[in-house]
Amino acid sequence: MTTETNTTPKNDLPEVYIDDILMSLKYFTDEQQAHLKIIDPQVCIQCQAKPCVQFCPVGAYRTQDGGTVQIAVQSCVECGTCRVMCPPKNISWKLPRGGFGVSYKFG
Repeated sequence: MTTETNTTPKNDLPEVYIDDILMSLKYFTDEQQAHLKIIDPQVCIQCQAKPCVQFCPVGAYRTQDGGTVQIAVQSCVECGTCRVMCPPKNISWKLPRGGFGVSYKFG
């Protein structure tokens, strides 16, 4: 006599979609002083892996023609991942000045 048991763990957590969370944010972009910038574009051109394009959770980094990297500052959620994950430390990251940046509605 064999007894089957369900070994699949019960998932009590709700499904979360990043797009739904991002839609709940308000962005106040500082057009005068960007809080993110590439320090030396030549370093990005020489970087073969370009991990910044992969690790940003909102895809704010894009590779351009010629190997340069462009940052969509207005879509940054200020997680700070880029400042620690860029191998050559070629990204300047600072908190936006007062009144600018991301405003989290829930929490």
